[in-house]
Amino acid sequence: MSRRNKVVLAVMILAGIIIFGFSLRNVNLNQMARDVVHLNMWWLLVALGCIVLYLGLEAVATKMLIQSNGDRLSWRDAIRIPLIEQLFNGITPFSSGGQPAQLVALMQNGIEGGRASSVLLMKFVVFQSMVVINFIFSLLIGFQYLEEKIRFLSWFVLFGFLIHLAVIIGLLMIMYWHNFTKRLISAIFIPIKHFVSKERYTTWKVTLNEKVDSFYQESVRMKSQWRLLAKVALVTFLQLLFYYLIPYFILLALGKSDVNIVMVTCLHVLIFMVISLFPIPGGAGGAEYGFSVIFAQFVGNNSKLVLAMVIWRILTYYFGMFAGMVATVVKPHKVNRVKVVKNE
Repeated sequence: MSRRNKVVLAVMILAGIIIFGFSLRNVNLNQMARDVVHLNMWWLLVALGCIVLYLGLEAVATKMLIQSNGDRLSWRDAIRIPLIEQLFNGITPFSSGGQPAQLVALMQNGIEGGRASSVLLMKFVVFQSMVVINFIFSLLIGFQYLEEKIRFLSWFVLFGFLIHLAVIIGLLMIMYWHNFTKRLISAIFIPIKHFVSKERYTTWKVTLNEKVDSFYQESVRMKSQWRLLAKVALVTFLQLLFYYLIPYFILLALGKSDVNIVMVTCLHVLIFMVISLFPIPGGAGGAEYGFSVIFAQFVGNNSKLVLAMVIWRILTYYFGMFAGMVATVVKPHKVNRVKVVKNE
């Protein structure tokens, strides 16, 4: 990690402590201590198991994609990749640092840069597709609840969905309407040249066209490996399912056995969309607020609500970051290559 990243990591940890402290301002600490003592540790371990499975299944998807081309990545190094992603997603705005960090990690394993980019591209497309599909299902179940209970937050959820949907539409346009998409990009760039220097305008346009061409070439190969992508999509669906189930098991740990698993899971999907809108690394502040507002109806008192939020944030944000810190100091192994006999 660079010095700048270490500083940002320290700032995010400090910000988390401040947010947790602020959340406790109206909480009876004696009551919270009693709530902690009466936590059902078995359900808490199940919640911990969900985040471990979330990270583990991403390692499975990464390993499947890498091995489709004949590279043999050890499980140790496959698990290292999503952990590094979690760390750099957590310290960069809009989780923008995860992809470049994974690319560097894969190249440290001896995977050629173009091949590593292809793997990450396929994984990104599948992940975004599953996020959008899960959201549409959750919207049908949980949006009315948001509209009735927290009307203002529903607009943030919809906006988050539109952003993810726009990403998928853009990728599909490149895959199936490549030439039209390039003409559209050229048209969009026309007004931009009036606001930036000629050199910067040319650099941006050339870089974007190169990325579009690169994605199109990779998409052609992706479409020929539809069986592989179907398997990765199934693994990714299960990966997200375990992540979305975490609040349900936290509520069970707090003794809330009467909650509806489908509703709680769908509401967590909607929180995921809200978090994606906040430019602060990790959605700090917005994530905690969104969880507290949405799940306030399921928790009887304020101390349990804050405790649930703290546990949820530790599992879904800080656990991955701290695991990623360990992963960055683990020495990567070079991949073994074998001849591919049959493509997926």
